[in-house]
Amino acid sequence: MTRLPLPNLSLVVLVGASGSGKSTFAATHFGQFETLSSDFFRGLVSNDENDQVATSAAFEALRFVAGKRLDAGLLTVIDATNVQADARRSLVALARAHDVLPVAVVLDVPQSVCVERNAARADRTFGASVIKRQHDQLRRSLKQLGKEGFRRVHMLSGLDEIAAAEFVREPLLNDRSDESGPFDAIGDVHGCRSELEALLGKLGYELMRDDEDRPIDAVHPQGRRAIFLGDLIDRGPDTPGVLRLAMGMVAAGHALAVPGNHEAKLVRALDGKKVQTSHGLAETLAQLSSETEEFRHEVLHFCRDLVSHLVLDEGRLVVAHAGLIEKYHGRASSRVRAFSLFGDTTGETDDYGLPVRLPWAEDYRGKATVLYGHVPTLEAEWVNGTMCLDTGCVFGGKLSALRYPEKEIVDVPAESVWYEPVAPMGARESSGGVAAGAVTRDPGLLRIDDVLGKQIVETRVFGKVGIREDNAAGALEVMSRFATDPRRLVYLPPTMSPPHVSDRDGILEHPAEAFAAYRREGLDRLICEEKHMGSRAVVLLTRDATRFGAPEGWRGAVHTRTGRPFFDESTTDDFLSRLDRAAETAGLWSEFKTSWLLFDAELLPWSLKAGPMIREQYASVAAAATSALPAASRVLQAAVDRGVDVTDLLARTQHRASNAEAYRDSYRRYSQPVSGVDGVQLAPFQLLASEGASQLGQDHSWHLAIADRLAAADEEFIRRTRHIDVDLTSAESEAAATTWWEDLTNAGGEGMVVKPVAGLVRGTRSLAQPGIKVRGDEYLRIIYGPDYLDPTNLARLRDRDVGHKRSMALREYALGVEAVERFVADEQLWRVHQAVFGVLAMESEPVDPRL
Repeated sequence: MTRLPLPNLSLVVLVGASGSGKSTFAATHFGQFETLSSDFFRGLVSNDENDQVATSAAFEALRFVAGKRLDAGLLTVIDATNVQADARRSLVALARAHDVLPVAVVLDVPQSVCVERNAARADRTFGASVIKRQHDQLRRSLKQLGKEGFRRVHMLSGLDEIAAAEFVREPLLNDRSDESGPFDAIGDVHGCRSELEALLGKLGYELMRDDEDRPIDAVHPQGRRAIFLGDLIDRGPDTPGVLRLAMGMVAAGHALAVPGNHEAKLVRALDGKKVQTSHGLAETLAQLSSETEEFRHEVLHFCRDLVSHLVLDEGRLVVAHAGLIEKYHGRASSRVRAFSLFGDTTGETDDYGLPVRLPWAEDYRGKATVLYGHVPTLEAEWVNGTMCLDTGCVFGGKLSALRYPEKEIVDVPAESVWYEPVAPMGARESSGGVAAGAVTRDPGLLRIDDVLGKQIVETRVFGKVGIREDNAAGALEVMSRFATDPRRLVYLPPTMSPPHVSDRDGILEHPAEAFAAYRREGLDRLICEEKHMGSRAVVLLTRDATRFGAPEGWRGAVHTRTGRPFFDESTTDDFLSRLDRAAETAGLWSEFKTSWLLFDAELLPWSLKAGPMIREQYASVAAAATSALPAASRVLQAAVDRGVDVTDLLARTQHRASNAEAYRDSYRRYSQPVSGVDGVQLAPFQLLASEGASQLGQDHSWHLAIADRLAAADEEFIRRTRHIDVDLTSAESEAAATTWWEDLTNAGGEGMVVKPVAGLVRGTRSLAQPGIKVRGDEYLRIIYGPDYLDPTNLARLRDRDVGHKRSMALREYALGVEAVERFVADEQLWRVHQAVFGVLAMESEPVDPRL
């Protein structure tokens, strides 16, 4: 067998005359969907595989499908004659457009064999002259394939070589995804050997030296490896020393390296090409002139063999000297290499004579962490999951490294200003190396394509959560017209599912079904919290307005579960001022050493938000019913008194009148007048986060203790949340909680929420429900109507499925947790907003709103 190497991601072009066996060859060596046949596409567009008139349309369709496959990172094979240079040229251009390697596989079969095979096929009507012309075109092409742009050419001459061929698929040189580290990525060294030694020592590496006491390797006792991000050379005092150490580490497997633009220029110089020796190259060539010819030869081959970028840790980490946009990750082309070496340049120069670079990192939305250097910055800072680690050591700054996956920065100061920078340090931004004066996008602004279209949001606690395109479009209107400023919209609470319906007579919901649901999840420690009849509210309280891009004096936000502010600015300020005083008295500011607090809560009374709905919906129903039904009862009673047999109708009407009064009393119980903050109460039940810390891992007892401290500080303003613990291994504990719920609901309370004590916890199959609400009869009367407990109505209402509602609750909960954790980690605004927006978008899913 002849083993032929084939890149995993490539466009394979089969070249051979008709009858050379290309289709059989493709079926033998490639998968069913990997091969795109020109004959098949002729059939698709014309119903005749041999219709040569359809060739142009067939190839247009073929190239479109091939492009989609290459976009998806799939090896693609083109089965056509491809003996003409123009046909091959379009395919090479297709490969370049998708940044994959074009590979030619030539099947050079004797002309006589091709003629014989075609003659045996009834569907082939062309004669031997066509085969001869194709064969001649093939012979003329053989020496040109490499010049045409094919990166590899496999020439198979004769039937025996074709039969003996076997492809061996290989990863691209930049594909090191099976290597997970841990790594230490080091920014531009630029010949600063002493600082590199100091940084390696601080990172825990042990230096190995040769007989002349020169460092030639560095080994980490825990098996960590360094990654050099390019520009090892030029400007600094000891480029040969840096190269000797880096080359030794790479050769020993203790480091990886990618090339910088300075290495690329050095290769051309050592190859004898004419280059300008500016920006430190002259100093490097002078330093290398003192080294041996053998060392210079090793340097040339080391720098020349460096691959433009590396994809590591199953695609979670990408390293390139000047950074890399997502669509170039794992690709191979001249433009990918150019971007890796120089960044995204405009071709212009700035006031310092340096290239103007576009801020690619500001628009980066990729999943992989990208580490790079190239443009010196004062500090290494995160920008959308990317970090520039060139902190200008050679210019008197520092040499920086990032520990991965820990994402911890380690640096050492420069020992001297070894080279005066062309532009002052800090004059060029880290986000892609933008030249001074260039227009960059405000990181506080959002892009519409961050949220529109189908979205997949990765969450730590639940994995991938999908957002439908139509749901996102609906959420955009709410966000853009009504919601709180995205910079201050840190969290939206999830929906909450009720339990499965109860089979008890005359009741729709009961705690037993909630307890059973958690028991099935393998949980036995629960907490039942009083469900306040108010409106779900998220409260952001801050003493540092700048943290949220707000003007001085801004105290925070109070918004609904759809992000809309509850109050006008003046009332909001009064509300938050009072909460601030309570937090001060309760000692929360000092305890958490924070400038902001984020609460999940209920805002009472219900009529504060639901007043219009009470007046326009509930009150109108009650007014009509309590007016019409008693009147009807009086008429029916008069008829009975006259001896008319309408006794049953009278009883039903009187019962309905009683239900209407109960309905009116139910919603009136939650409707009280307020004036400004007077009459308003806040019932916090969870402290979501504070500066630098998500509190979602705390159990619910801890959260309620925080709320009780606030209530103790201002009993009139802060409502306590009564609660009871439940041990599902104890029948007595479960019965006590059930009795507690009955007492709450019999007294007119809404009901309770059953939660795992531990809060954020996994069940036997997945993330456990954050809470299951169990509502009482009188509250449900508001939701389902005055007569919902009548047997026929109750039977109909029992036919409900809470599966979709529970699925929504879990996904929204995961998105909420993700939003808080991203905000606490000080991630970019778009990353936080992506998760917050997702919660609102999911509210558009078709679910019975009464659940």
